[in-house]
Amino acid sequence: MPMKTKYVFEATMDVTAEKEDLFNEVYDTEHVPALLKVPGVIAVSRLKREAARICLGGEEIDVADTGLPRYSALYEIESPEVLTSTAWAQAVELGRWAAEVRPHTSNRHHILRKVI
Repeated sequence: MPMKTKYVFEATMDVTAEKEDLFNEVYDTEHVPALLKVPGVIAVSRLKREAARICLGGEEIDVADTGLPRYSALYEIESPEVLTSTAWAQAVELGRWAAEVRPHTSNRHHILRKVI
């Protein structure tokens, strides 16, 4: 399915095993709904890295854990300015995310991508 906008913000991270259930609950029931209310946020998709085998150059290979974060969220946004808006700044601090979940995350990366 094609992207609905010209910008995608990607947030990737790992979470400690003992907080993984809380991480997923809060992300799905609090964090994503709060960010979807921010003007300029069109859609959010969450992803979890899985092991896989692929064919490449005529050879089947394992796609191993390369140290990349296990979880990703893709935010389809109207413009880069969404990420510096007051609404975004407030939404990322709402609920249990900031105090109960964020401290248990690591290997965090934030990337803005332009859809081409």
